[in-house]
Amino acid sequence: MKLLEGKVGLITGALDENSIAWKVALKAYDQGARIVLTNAPVALRMGKVNELARLCQTEVVPADATSLDDIRRLYEKSMELLGGKLDFVLHSIGMSPNVRKGRAYTDLNYDFLQKTLDISAISFHKMLQTAYQMDCINPWGSFTALTYIAAQRVFPDYGDMADAKALLESIARGFGYHYGKFRKVRVNTVSQSPTWTTAGSGVKGFDAFFDFAHKMSPLGNAPAEACADFCVFLFSDMARYITMQNLYHDGGFSNMGVDPAVILKNSE
Repeated sequence: MKLLEGKVGLITGALDENSIAWKVALKAYDQGARIVLTNAPVALRMGKVNELARLCQTEVVPADATSLDDIRRLYEKSMELLGGKLDFVLHSIGMSPNVRKGRAYTDLNYDFLQKTLDISAISFHKMLQTAYQMDCINPWGSFTALTYIAAQRVFPDYGDMADAKALLESIARGFGYHYGKFRKVRVNTVSQSPTWTTAGSGVKGFDAFFDFAHKMSPLGNAPAEACADFCVFLFSDMARYITMQNLYHDGGFSNMGVDPAVILKNSE
């Protein structure tokens, strides 16, 4: 279909083939886009993003998304490599030191919390603000970030990442207004099903919750490949008037109350 023929964009956060961002990059490339990949220098040493770059015939530009200087250099280098302003950006960045170290939500390390918010949410504002000030996104471009329903509902083991996702979604609404007025740039978040990624599977009890969500969702959990398709749609002109939205891509889980099959199984 080549939905992204002639478009250029930036994909953040691809670590390995389990990353949603990895699959978004492949889908965008397959749909005709030219892309640049980026991740934090420490992540680049741990992952396989250079392999992805070869598959997408592109380059990797290291950048710390919490650093305004790094973000500015990232945009400058991306525009140099792609020959002009960007049409789309994927924000797929998240990390909680508290979750990684098993700190309960009732016993947070607040220095860790600041890092969680800066990496997982404020980096989104920094990327948007820098792009806005540099005017480096084409009119009707698309800025999309990945989120999770823990921003609206309580998932105890998700810890302070839930607060970060709530902030991320608020930023999408706030900046979506300003960027829409300025250049008709669209800003949205995609609330994805629990997905077997490196980050997701690190949450305590993830395997049990993955199975629960799959049973509760009428369509089952949305796989990462389908999330990539949805992101490509949001990058495309077919989503031209969608902005400031938190879009659930979760097989119907977000609208479920109870499912008799799950209740009966748990009562056995």
